[in-house]
Amino acid sequence: MKDTEKRIYQMDFTIEERAEGEADQIVGYAAVFNRTTDLGWLTEEVAPGAFTAAIKEDDVRALVDHDPSRILGRTSAGTLDLSQDKIGLRMKIDLPDTSTGRDIRESISRGDVSGASFSFRTINDEWSTKEGKQHRVLKKVRLFDVGPVSFPAYADTSVGVRNLEVAKRSLSEWEEKNKPEEPELSYDAEMDRQRHAEAM
Repeated sequence: MKDTEKRIYQMDFTIEERAEGEADQIVGYAAVFNRTTDLGWLTEEVAPGAFTAAIKEDDVRALVDHDPSRILGRTSAGTLDLSQDKIGLRMKIDLPDTSTGRDIRESISRGDVSGASFSFRTINDEWSTKEGKQHRVLKKVRLFDVGPVSFPAYADTSVGVRNLEVAKRSLSEWEEKNKPEEPELSYDAEMDRQRHAEAM
């Protein structure tokens, strides 16, 4: 998907066992607010409220490792619940009774999987310089998927490089949009004519 970025956090999940006949749930955070992440040439953080519109408008999937063949839930189906609190973007996933659901439940219980991620496209961001690096604050994003992941996406991986290319385009667009306007130069033709006449 064009201009899609992914971010991954080291995060503890909770498995909530529910009453008989109800699906157990994975509970955790797909994103954390106001936490600075170093992405190499830039640092980045997510502003509180960045997902407000996405929660209302986007049909978000819960996937394992961003793999659409390993689906765990979906907001439109009521099997994925997303909300924001003072910590970040909280997700509750009703685990399906599938091989994917059973496998990820076991992997999280054993501690084998402890990464959470979200896939997004930037709608609004803000740039500045912080400690000698470009610093980006995600203010509003469109959300595609959330879920547990096995490995972080480091900056030198192909996914990381693509993320940085998208971020650089966003910086260029932000700089162009926020470029200060050059003041208009006034030109007084009459004064110029008089100066010319005095010089003659």
